[in-house]
Amino acid sequence: MIVAGASVQGTAHLAAGQGCQDAFKAIDLGDTAVLAVSDGASSRDRSALGAHIAVDAACRLLTEDIPDAGESPEAWTRRIAGRGQRVVEEYLRAVFGVLGTEPGSADSGAADPGALAATLTAAVVAPPWVAFVSIGDGFGTLLTRDDRCHLVLPPPTGPPVFLSSPGAALRLRTFVVWEPELGGVVLATDGCAALTLDHPSVRQLGPEVGPLPTERFFLGLAATLRQNHGDAEPLRHRLSGPEAGRTGDDLTVLCALVEGG
Repeated sequence: MIVAGASVQGTAHLAAGQGCQDAFKAIDLGDTAVLAVSDGASSRDRSALGAHIAVDAACRLLTEDIPDAGESPEAWTRRIAGRGQRVVEEYLRAVFGVLGTEPGSADSGAADPGALAATLTAAVVAPPWVAFVSIGDGFGTLLTRDDRCHLVLPPPTGPPVFLSSPGAALRLRTFVVWEPELGGVVLATDGCAALTLDHPSVRQLGPEVGPLPTERFFLGLAATLRQNHGDAEPLRHRLSGPEAGRTGDDLTVLCALVEGG
C-alpha cells in the first residue's frame, strides 16, 4: 500500500487564531491499510482533542480481526457494523475520562461530551474489500485501476452529527464495498468538498444526482503519489493553495493506494 495524508489549517481558523481541529491517522499493514479522518466541531474549544481520540480509537479497533478476502459479504458487513459500535463506545469512554467521569455513572450527567465533539470517517482497505465507518459530514471516494472515481460515501445533508451526539451509535453509517479492480481509497473532511467534489451540472446532470468526485483532483493525486512513492508534500501544497483556501475550513485528505494499481 501507498499511504499518505495531510491536514492544513483553514484560513478562517488562521485569521481567528484558532488551531487546526482536524486529525488523521493510518495504519499500514502491508497489503491492508486502516484509515481514519476526523473533524472537530469548530465551535468547541476542545474538539481538536476529540478528533485525535476518534482517529486513535478507530484505527486501533478496526485493525483487530480483519476478515480474510475470501470471507462472505455478510461476514464483512457484520464485522464492520460491530467494530463501528465499539468505536463509538471507546470514543465516549475516553471523552468521559478526559472530563473526569465514567459513562453511565451518577455524575456523568453533569459532563458534556459535546465539548470534544468530532466527526469520524474511517475505512479498512483490504483489496478487493473496503469497509467504511462514518458519522458526520466526511466523505470517501473509491478509485479503480482503470482511472475511475466513485463517491461511495457522500457527505450527508442535514444538521451536523458528531460522535458525542445523542444516539450517535444509532446514526453511524457502516457498509462494505467489493471492487476487484480496486486502485485506492481517499477519505476527506468536509472542508475539502469545494476542492474535491463537483456539482452534477458540471457534467450536464441534474441536481438529484448529488455531488460527484473531481477527477482531476483524485486521479492527479493518485498519479503523483505513485510517482513519488507516497511523499505527501504535493498533497499538502494542494490543500494550502488559493482554490482550497476559499472554504476557510480546515482540510484533511488521507488515502491508501494499491501498489501497482
